[in-house]
Amino acid sequence: MIEAALSGTPTVKVERMGPVGRIRLDRPAKLNAVDLEMAEGIARVLEVWRHDPEVTLVLLDSTSPRAFCSGGDLRALSDLVRAEGPEAGVEKITRVYRVMRQIAAYSKPIISLLDGIAMGGGIGLGGHVPYRVVTERSVLAMPETSIGITPDAGGSWILSRMPGLSGLRLALLGERMDGVQAVQNGFADYLIASENLPDLIPQLATKPVKSVLEHYARPVPSAAEHALEGCYSAPDLVQVLRNMDANGSGAAMQDKAALSRLCPFSLQVTWAAWHRARALASLDEAFVQETTLVAHMMHRADFVEGVRAKLIDKDNAPQWQPATLEAVDPEEVNRCFQAL
Repeated sequence: MIEAALSGTPTVKVERMGPVGRIRLDRPAKLNAVDLEMAEGIARVLEVWRHDPEVTLVLLDSTSPRAFCSGGDLRALSDLVRAEGPEAGVEKITRVYRVMRQIAAYSKPIISLLDGIAMGGGIGLGGHVPYRVVTERSVLAMPETSIGITPDAGGSWILSRMPGLSGLRLALLGERMDGVQAVQNGFADYLIASENLPDLIPQLATKPVKSVLEHYARPVPSAAEHALEGCYSAPDLVQVLRNMDANGSGAAMQDKAALSRLCPFSLQVTWAAWHRARALASLDEAFVQETTLVAHMMHRADFVEGVRAKLIDKDNAPQWQPATLEAVDPEEVNRCFQAL
């Protein structure tokens, strides 16, 4: 049964399959990049279903196999910051975070099908629910250091809960994960072949959700320790780079080169945020910390410049301020953890 008007936006399709309420992201030309309209459309549906006893399970997925959600609509956000100032951008992204927190704390179980691209804001929408499914087409990442901000949308919570220092490396580099790696790293729970999704989805209306997912799930081996994890065991990022030089391997040089292309200020904030996130008690506390950090960083030139270089002009030649890790002011990094 289609409930077209429930979300109030064409970018969020809604239907019912017996006791299952299905929310489908439908902005394929933008790879389902989440903006405030989409987020609040989801929120409206969830609020209605919260009080509907006939809806016992929510399925969150996409109409496109290319992407679940590629992240926030960063180009639009950058345009807003340039036109109306950073406060307008902060206000809008804070409202989107509020919906993500609503999804994470929802009173009924939610399944997210993270098929295709699921990055940044896509993790915020589908990465904090009880049942998270990836496929062989899935590509997950938290690539915020490449655009002048820091892992957000609750991503810092997952990254800080990964074993050892592997989450720190991913937080800094924004490296992409496939479906197997997403399960290994705690970003997903089930790896299921995409060809099985058309058979799986109808069964959710008649069978227990866990039994359906376990029936189709493929085994995933435990993750091995990353070969460079020892390089990240250091008091600061500058020492990490020295450790990579001492390591001398091709992999170490690749990581060092990747770090050199990312925003130095974002890297320093992310280093501090990851370590602080390990001491936080809940996902909600991580959202609070992330919101404070992003609010500060949207007042800096690096955000607009990062979006320009990566998404608008696509020259991949951002002029970061400052240009090196050593030049970042530690006091400015510390101020980012204080409410504006």
